[in-house]
Amino acid sequence: MKVEEIHEKGNAVLGEVRKAIVGKDEVLRLILTTILADGHVLLEDLPGLAKTLMAKSFARALGVQFTRVQFTPDLLPSDILGVSVFNQKTLEFELRKGPVFTNILLADEINRAPPKTQSALLEAMQERQATIEGNTYSLPEPFIVIATQNPIEQEGTYPLPEAQLDRFLVRLRVGYPSKAEEIEILRRRMARKKEEPDVQTVLSAEEVVEMQRAVEEVYVSDAILEYITDIVTATREDKKEIEIGASPRGSLALLKLSRAYAALNGRDYVIPDDVKAVAVPALSHRLILKRELWYTKVSQESIMGKLLERVPVPKFE
Repeated sequence: MKVEEIHEKGNAVLGEVRKAIVGKDEVLRLILTTILADGHVLLEDLPGLAKTLMAKSFARALGVQFTRVQFTPDLLPSDILGVSVFNQKTLEFELRKGPVFTNILLADEINRAPPKTQSALLEAMQERQATIEGNTYSLPEPFIVIATQNPIEQEGTYPLPEAQLDRFLVRLRVGYPSKAEEIEILRRRMARKKEEPDVQTVLSAEEVVEMQRAVEEVYVSDAILEYITDIVTATREDKKEIEIGASPRGSLALLKLSRAYAALNGRDYVIPDDVKAVAVPALSHRLILKRELWYTKVSQESIMGKLLERVPVPKFE
């Protein structure tokens, strides 16, 4: 598949998702970019901002299998991965696959499940496989986890450990719609006379995998590689606000996302603007701030934005 096709098909997908989601174009573009980069998405925002609807709409437009799991304190790893059941007719154990065997898995309120259950996703997210009772099973392609969590209601929750946060390629915040966008949401709801919006399927799972493989052919110059490294290094050298900076996994995230972002914009090469567009959502959640900033209004995103302004941008012709 050529880059021009990724641009065309990607815009067709975004066009369908926009039927369900009003505004939030940059968030939608970054979600699709992450899917093309074969990564996982963490949506962290308040309830009622269409996080679940976004995941469902993308799954429908992409033509892939979609499964939703509501994470609760009593959820067990076997509820996600599956379990072997004894068949009395055949006198053999049969695997009943859990919801993880899908293309897009929506892990709703992921921080409500205990660490033992959260960790059941680690192998699936990193290795694209699940181990059940000593046997390892490959997950279908593509496999994308879209997880949501509420940033304010922390009672009865289990914060994601840094190792698991690091497995998400991006962390995105949706935000409230503008007044005009909220009026448009109400108008669309009245016009369609039903709850669920109509989103048409424009791709298939096979085409999504083809697009992911084509992204690997996008050219990245040495100057861009140095720029990516400079940004990540800056997170490690800022000792005033950052306790621990991004690891090499952060550099790889920037590389993968910038290539996918370039392809989605119809280019077979990466420019500095591609890196800047994905740097904040790719690196913010990988930063551990100084303890004295935990109870202030300073956010990881704002610090990352300031770092980007300080890192010299390479000349690109």
